[in-house]
Amino acid sequence: MSFTLITNGRVLDTETSTAPAADILINQGRIETVGPPGIAAPLDATVIDAAERLVIPGLINSHTHGHGSLYKGGGDRWTLELLLNAGPWLAGERTLEHKYLAASLAAAEMLSKGCTAVYDLYVEIPAPTLEGMRAVGQAYHDAGIRAVVAPMIADRTFFQAIPDLVDALPETLREHVQKIKMTPAASTFDICRRLLDNWTFDRRRITPALGPTIPLHCSDDFLTTAHNLALEYDVGLHMHLAESKIQALSGVRHYGKSLTAHLDSLGFLGPHFTAAHAIWLDHDDIARLADHGASIAHNPGSNMRLGSGIAPVREMLDAGLNVGIGTDGAHCADNQNMFEAMRLASFASRLRSHDYDNWLNTGEVAALATTGSARALGMGDKIGKVAPGFEADLVLLDLNHLNWLPMNDPVNQLVHTEDATAVHTVIVGGDVVVRDGQLLSIDVAKLKSDAQEAITFLGEQNRETRALAEQLERHVGKFCSGLARSPHHVHAMAESNLPR
Repeated sequence: MSFTLITNGRVLDTETSTAPAADILINQGRIETVGPPGIAAPLDATVIDAAERLVIPGLINSHTHGHGSLYKGGGDRWTLELLLNAGPWLAGERTLEHKYLAASLAAAEMLSKGCTAVYDLYVEIPAPTLEGMRAVGQAYHDAGIRAVVAPMIADRTFFQAIPDLVDALPETLREHVQKIKMTPAASTFDICRRLLDNWTFDRRRITPALGPTIPLHCSDDFLTTAHNLALEYDVGLHMHLAESKIQALSGVRHYGKSLTAHLDSLGFLGPHFTAAHAIWLDHDDIARLADHGASIAHNPGSNMRLGSGIAPVREMLDAGLNVGIGTDGAHCADNQNMFEAMRLASFASRLRSHDYDNWLNTGEVAALATTGSARALGMGDKIGKVAPGFEADLVLLDLNHLNWLPMNDPVNQLVHTEDATAVHTVIVGGDVVVRDGQLLSIDVAKLKSDAQEAITFLGEQNRETRALAEQLERHVGKFCSGLARSPHHVHAMAESNLPR
């Protein structure tokens, strides 16, 4: 047996906002005992001295896109629809080495900032491949992070998904977008089935799932097939849901009902389903998701970065709906910092109501980023707590760091003050992957040179695709801005009433 003893540390208790002194005994990657200082341990146990350290559960990122890590800072005033318009050049022409590199870069940032597990909807253009998804899984395995990896799949293009968008384009551009074709659904699901049949990683660490991207980007047959395949293989389903007002309005136009109501009518919802963003939901939509035991991945950073709106998290929690926190991809939120995501989740809740009783408190936010996200990953009984029987996914924060001087309320400071700069040690499944703030599993200097070389190569390879997207951008933006002025009964934006 392999034992590790973490001694002399203080373990965060989010329910009482205290951090009592405690020792933690780890046995074969799982927490065996959490007790007062001096607990018994085998003589040959590896000892980690946690003096002046605060021990917290590893933060869990319930939604990101690993492929986006190569283009952090790649756009500024992009809405969701403009991001989707840019998607082909952001993820196009990648080799297996690029796919591995992008996931490695994402893992490096998350681990160094105290995140120990992630749900990644990874995009391959034009379609997922067995080799590509294995490269992503291998990157996460080599980095030492826990991950759920879902190929993002669809059978409709972005331009087909929004009613009347194609007709609003100039004729020359219309001809270009009409030539864009998705891989046939049968081919996509053949790849997915082979991926699930031949998953080569330990599922306790690297787990497969399916990611039908957005309801309007998928035909009903496609959604039903994805749902049935996920049930057959007992894997998760992850999808962007009602992320923007454009999606919400288009859903009503296309289905005659909300996006969530349509998914419900297909039998798509269930405890295996995690909906990302979920901003433009009404009370009935929230009730549907809660009744089916689904989860939400709340991404406050990208929701604001893309101008999508503020998700009704308080209403979700009051309805009994499970909510986790995510960063979203680095190409649309610009970093993978779960501490920042927690802080933004707290602050965003204050924009929805003048009644402070409706704001998220810091204990709730900390729970969303740990136990809530764990459930969204399908690992609610395995990770997210510093407790016996749970995986030893732990982060040690340096209490000598200025973020913690002085310590007043450890939960408030975790959410509102900590920014990842006090991360000292990160442990995943009992293995130390960050020590003294330095990654042990990834050569960051090599990562830097490889990433710079990759974006130079990919910039040239995607030059024409990017040029077309930039020609389309103004037309797509104007059309969607006009559509967004249409009335909708859900209000998720703090729009000014001043005349323009």
